[in-house]
Amino acid sequence: MTTDSSLSVQLVRNATVLATIDETTFLVDPMFAPQGEMPTVTDNPAVPESLTTANQRRNPLVPMPDVDLSYDAVVVTHRHPDHFDEAAKAELEADVPLFCQPEEAQAFTDEGFTDVRPVDDETSFDGVTIHRTPGRHGHGDLAEGMGPVSGFVFEGDETLYIAGDTIWYDPVEQTLDRFDPDMVVLNGGEAQFEQGEPITMGVDDITAVRNATDATVAVVHMEAINHCLLSRDELRSETADVLVPEDGEQITP
Repeated sequence: MTTDSSLSVQLVRNATVLATIDETTFLVDPMFAPQGEMPTVTDNPAVPESLTTANQRRNPLVPMPDVDLSYDAVVVTHRHPDHFDEAAKAELEADVPLFCQPEEAQAFTDEGFTDVRPVDDETSFDGVTIHRTPGRHGHGDLAEGMGPVSGFVFEGDETLYIAGDTIWYDPVEQTLDRFDPDMVVLNGGEAQFEQGEPITMGVDDITAVRNATDATVAVVHMEAINHCLLSRDELRSETADVLVPEDGEQITP
């Protein structure tokens, strides 16, 4: 694809993306485990013990694509294993600039990372302004149990909003209004347990975002983790003007 855009996003797998703003590339939510080497999501300590899933497939469901993982900094929206796993912890250089939620900064430091940069509101890196934005990982008590999550807005010549693990709710709409991004990346898959409502975006959430912005809207976090039940084909057939990239695919506004 030929483009004059200074912004591009390459989906690696699940929520792992390489986001390039101007000439700076951020590796977002690295999950590097080989296919099947992580347990089902309900076997992870971040998930309340009362929750069950419709299947017990081991994660990730798909292998890593052949992608050049070159980047200048790392951003972690939250520390659930499908966004930051043991394989990533082992592979990342200890001194990589690592941006995260304030609540999780100490955990990264304890793991040996030496350049942890918690984002309270906004910061900058290599000429790119980084804003942390709100997220709600589900509905009601279940969202509370899933712990804090964040999105991030990256401002350079163009603006990218990576919403993170969130449903559609007022702060997402307010973020769109405030920053008027050129591209929005949503975590879809309509991840859910057998108890409660979905904890990531489904068709209705994604349609609400599509209707609220003129930005390019792309959806990731699909077909890689066992509780993400909404398929790419289903999402494509039920939405319009929404990009649903395959693993390894690069997109621009």
